[in-house]
Amino acid sequence: MPHEVIMPALGMAQETGLLVRWLKSPGDAVAVGDLLFEVETDKSTMEVEAPGDGFLTDLRAEAGAEVPVGDVIALISETAEGTGAAPEAKAGAAATDEVPEPAPAANDTDLPDGAEVIMPALGMAQDAGLIVAWHKGLGEAVASGDVLFEVETDKATMEVEAGHDGYVAALLAEAGEEAPVGDVIAIISASAPDAPVQRSLAGKTQEARTPERAEEPAPTPDPEPKTGKTPVPKPAMNGRILASPKARRLAREQGLDLERLVQAGYEQPFHAADIETLKTLPAAGQSGLRITAQIPARGFTALLTWIEAETGTAPDPAAILAAMAGAALRRAMAADGLTIATETDGQTRSFPDPDRAGLGAAQEGDAPPTLLIRDLTGTRLTSISNTTATPQLCIGGAQTLTLTLDCAPDHLSAEAAQDFMTDLAGRLAEPLRHLL
Repeated sequence: MPHEVIMPALGMAQETGLLVRWLKSPGDAVAVGDLLFEVETDKSTMEVEAPGDGFLTDLRAEAGAEVPVGDVIALISETAEGTGAAPEAKAGAAATDEVPEPAPAANDTDLPDGAEVIMPALGMAQDAGLIVAWHKGLGEAVASGDVLFEVETDKATMEVEAGHDGYVAALLAEAGEEAPVGDVIAIISASAPDAPVQRSLAGKTQEARTPERAEEPAPTPDPEPKTGKTPVPKPAMNGRILASPKARRLAREQGLDLERLVQAGYEQPFHAADIETLKTLPAAGQSGLRITAQIPARGFTALLTWIEAETGTAPDPAAILAAMAGAALRRAMAADGLTIATETDGQTRSFPDPDRAGLGAAQEGDAPPTLLIRDLTGTRLTSISNTTATPQLCIGGAQTLTLTLDCAPDHLSAEAAQDFMTDLAGRLAEPLRHLL
């Protein structure tokens, strides 16, 4: 019997999901846990896994389509041919993170009465969720659609709404803790609580006593509950950056580093809208001037072979790169006294005026560099973010060399940087022509 693939619910108030892309093609063999498709709502993006083994068939929604939650969008069949007919959508399919009906907290007489807030399921195979931040503090009034907390799984980060009107009477897990799906993590009471409860999953319990009030019931919660309002999200643990899958995808596609948002002090987790902010940030030590070029590697390789044949000695690639970059930079800047530094396999060397010492015969020095060259050709990297105030040129790749220049306008104007990269790319692509 075929398995139905449905549009999942990523949020409590979600009605539809945008099918971003299929990760498998019709007829492909799939196993339980294989990623089938990517879905996006206004709050999160996640990759959805296959619910069974078989073959992906009977696709009834294309990438870019907005599909109602619970609709069947494909089958996983026993054969690649499938059923030959599109299945009907399941009527009344229930979301996995449906808001429970208000009920008193069970089996814990120490907790205030009210509606339970549980850790929702954001994915089909999710067991737990990391609480990134609480957006409401103890004693605060909340409405059903207010964002109560933010949760992250390995596939998505989303804001979860309160689901009920009332007051935050209990917070039973702290930001940074991972709660099992279905566990009660907060309670929303109908009236302002006299003794809101703060707990952690580690078992520590605190009762946040509010100041004494007059005998008449107060219509609003205490103005100064023990915990502050809207806590700032905690920084990522163990160096991990909290970001939605969509933000990570956009950053990856555009060659951007989310770490720059962290270094600039922006609060996590990051969402797709933060990518626009990231684009405006200067890389460390420069104000955003970046130029890249790609050339075949065979020209530079031929040069090294020719030098070894002529001299009988294996050439020094770092010295040759420094000499070629020095010549191109001198022409672009129309300046003397240049020092080119090179970094290869963690070893840094400095060459004063290497283009005037003869190709491959540059003398080492210790003057501050005018340009730093990072040779990444022996690695899988093509560039590294510039963490110095010195203009930086990264050279990476194997069959094709990628040149990436990062510099600040006060070191090198845009016109000079363009001239330098054009000249250097030409020298590296056809070095023998420039020498002979």
